[in-house]
Amino acid sequence: MSKTPPRTLGSYFWDTWNKPPEERRFLAKLDACLLSHGNELNYITTAWTCGYVIGQIPSNMLITRIKPSIWIPLMEVIWSVLTMTLASAKNFKGLVVIRFFVGLAESSFYPSIQYVIGSWYKPDELGKRACIFHTASALGPMISGFLQAGAYDGLNNKLGLAGWKWLFIIDGIITIPIAFLGFFIIPDLPSNTRPSAFYTADEIALAQRRMEEIGRKPPSPYTKKKVLGFFKTWHLYLLTLLYILFNNGANPSTSMIFWLKSFNTSEHTVYTVAQINTYPLPIYAVQVVTTLVWAWWSDAVRARWPPILFAGTWNIVTCIVLAASPLYTHITRRWIFYYFTLVTGGLSGLILAWANELTGHDSEKRAFVIASCNTFAYVIQTWLPIVLFPQVEQPRVFKGNVASAGISFAMICTALTILALQRRDARRAGVKADSGARDDVGSKLDGEEEDGDFKMDAAEQIIEIESPIAK
Repeated sequence: MSKTPPRTLGSYFWDTWNKPPEERRFLAKLDACLLSHGNELNYITTAWTCGYVIGQIPSNMLITRIKPSIWIPLMEVIWSVLTMTLASAKNFKGLVVIRFFVGLAESSFYPSIQYVIGSWYKPDELGKRACIFHTASALGPMISGFLQAGAYDGLNNKLGLAGWKWLFIIDGIITIPIAFLGFFIIPDLPSNTRPSAFYTADEIALAQRRMEEIGRKPPSPYTKKKVLGFFKTWHLYLLTLLYILFNNGANPSTSMIFWLKSFNTSEHTVYTVAQINTYPLPIYAVQVVTTLVWAWWSDAVRARWPPILFAGTWNIVTCIVLAASPLYTHITRRWIFYYFTLVTGGLSGLILAWANELTGHDSEKRAFVIASCNTFAYVIQTWLPIVLFPQVEQPRVFKGNVASAGISFAMICTALTILALQRRDARRAGVKADSGARDDVGSKLDGEEEDGDFKMDAAEQIIEIESPIAK
């Protein structure tokens, strides 16, 4: 087996700096085509509908059969058309129906891109890409909010259309050209991408070799046994649980705006509306920074669990401080800890990267697990914050902060359980491989003539297998 070259200091900052020039060029091209698409379907909040939940698993199953370069842009085009159609809704019923299909179209985007990213990158590369994409997706609504506010103010009642209708039209217009661009730049899977202006035959062969080296398999036919197998291992249940816990542990971030409002009374205004809307924004800046820290750290050590444990512990401390501190004493301390409430927000990419790695031996199972993570996390998110952080209890929400600390603790326990099972499975695979190697050597011995030189060679092979220290 070839030896892994020593890592340079620069490779810890960006993994491709330690790779051969041909592989560096290929990964730079792949990054440009995959990671530049992260802001598109985030302009309005219509995605968060029942359609979004219903569509994710079927969409990720289809993408193992339909080329991503066709399926993802096609769904973006449909999303754009439906979004513009919202401007023509005549009544509430029509609006609700269209919103459902908007969510259905958007459901294909995030889990599908995470699945595609997991089909191209190695473990020392995957965490950064998954988190960068997640960060771009998170920044999309923030940027679009400013654009929408400007459009509303400038176009309200233009051509007889209300400002909110212009927002939907602009969203669709912005997305359509980028969706069509996706038909050309989004790669398929290494197993079915054809040579093009973006990827040469040699680069596609390189990508296939890279995935073979880490055991990440291409799609294979669906069978009843395969589908039932999704439910017979721990991966589906524990990875989905881990993602649910991560996704529902940062609810204290919603409290800061209520806390600022609570300073104002009917006779005295401490914070203006603009300040109340602006002062919580560093929460998202902290999220972006910590997301990138978790990503680089995870790829550097080639393990997903250390940042999960660190971020989870940090969030537990944050929640306990917010629960234990009085609202209006030690104002600075409370202010700072509110800014820490999204330190776990960037773990999405790491958890999905871990899922890509743990289920890489089965492409269909990988797609199913990734979609299940996002689907069921949202199902829980639709009602749990209402129970734990009701507006009538804001900004104190003592039980919500305590519960959030408990959720982060459960996330840490789940991550450690996954780690233990991962190592157990690796040990079993190692024992099986050693047993197979011994059986292979034994069969050669039995099948050969009594040749002294050959028997010596075989005996030496057995010693090497059974005594790795001798190497």
